[in-house]
Amino acid sequence: MKSIDSNTNNYLNKQMMRIPGGVEYLRDYRDEHKWHSSDSKMSISGQKGNLTEIKRKLEIKPFLLAKYPVTKNLYEVILHKAQDNVEVNYTPIVNVSWYDAILFCNLLSKECGLNECYTFELNGSNVFCDWNADGYRLPTDAEWQYACKSTSTGYRYGGIEDIAWYCENSEGRLHEVGKKNPNDWELYDMLGNTWEWCWDLYDEKTYDQYRIFRGGSWAEQARGCGATCRRRGHPSFGIDDLGFRLAKSF
Repeated sequence: MKSIDSNTNNYLNKQMMRIPGGVEYLRDYRDEHKWHSSDSKMSISGQKGNLTEIKRKLEIKPFLLAKYPVTKNLYEVILHKAQDNVEVNYTPIVNVSWYDAILFCNLLSKECGLNECYTFELNGSNVFCDWNADGYRLPTDAEWQYACKSTSTGYRYGGIEDIAWYCENSEGRLHEVGKKNPNDWELYDMLGNTWEWCWDLYDEKTYDQYRIFRGGSWAEQARGCGATCRRRGHPSFGIDDLGFRLAKSF
C-alpha cells in the first residue's frame, strides 16, 4: 500500500486541533414509542406534552478534532483516486455512508503508520472502536457537541450568517471549507455546509443500527443548524449534504 506523502501528512498534523477536557450535557426527549432529537424548539426542561426530557452529564477527555470536515481532495488522495489533471476540490466530501467514513479512518490511520481504531465482526454488521488506539476516528456525539459549543453557551457559537452555509445563503450548493468564521477553538464549518457523522448509535432499542449525524448543512433551515440538533441515518445511508470530520484520542 502506498503511504501518504509528506505534504498530506503535514496538512493532517496542522489540521488537528487540541480540544481540552470538560463536561457536556446531552438532552434527549423520549416517549414510550420513540426517541426524539433535541433541537432549538425543545428547550423547556422536564415534561413537554407526552415527551419526557432525559439529561445526561458526560465527562469529555481531551482529544483532537480536525478544524475542517474531510474534503473531497483529501478523501480522493487517500483512496488514491486523485489525478494530477483533476482540479483540487476543497469542498467537504459528501454522499459517504457511516461505513465509508470509518473505513476511511482506518485506511488513513494505516497509511500514516498509526493503529486502526475500528474492527469488525466476521459478518461485518458490528463495529468496535479501540479508544486507546492512536489512529483517526469519528468524534462521539458528546465530543462533537462539546467541541461545537467551544466556549459558548447558546445554540450557536455566533451569528448564523457569519458561521454557517445554510439554505438562505448557500445558493443551493456546498462551499469550500473555512470560508465562514470559526468557533473559539478554531473549528470551522461545525454548523452548516454539511452534516457530519458521529460514532454513536441514535437509539439502539428503537432504531437498531441507526447512527447520529450533527451540524446542519447547506440545504438546512436555520433551526437545524445548532449545537444541540441531531439527526439519524442508517449506517449505509449517504446523501449530498452529509460528510464527516476526523477525531483522534491522545
